[in-house]
Amino acid sequence: MIELIIENLDDMDKLAHTITTCYKPGMIICLDGDLGAGKTTLTQFIGKHLKIEDYITSPTFNIIKEYTDNMEFYHMDAYRLENSDDAYDLDIDRYIYSDGLFIIEWADRIRDILPDYSVYINIVFNIEDSMRKLSISGKGKYYDCLLEELKNNENFRN
Repeated sequence: MIELIIENLDDMDKLAHTITTCYKPGMIICLDGDLGAGKTTLTQFIGKHLKIEDYITSPTFNIIKEYTDNMEFYHMDAYRLENSDDAYDLDIDRYIYSDGLFIIEWADRIRDILPDYSVYINIVFNIEDSMRKLSISGKGKYYDCLLEELKNNENFRN
């Protein structure tokens, strides 16, 4: 696991760029954190670096949004799901085993059905100093790549 401090939107954008350097088809990024922590903002920056032209918004009421202009980019909000069965009702396997990038907000609600190779990012927002503390964990090639990129990135060295 690696922990990072994100002080501003520029830091969040740099993190998103670093994440996209590890993108390969089939990557799953799981985002957790309180309301307003920055899950959708991070997703928007990731989309920007992957050249997603549509404006990415929170899929809270749609649950899953698909952006397929130049690649498969799926964005899910699991907040309103009661359990993993609800995710299966949405044909979640189609997104999990796609050749695109699948980003899931509130992923802890369905963690039991997500592959071991998922990358987990938990965001804690500190309202007093407006900084975010991110904990990034996982295993497998996507996580290993991200861990290496973050260790070698001067923006994220402690």
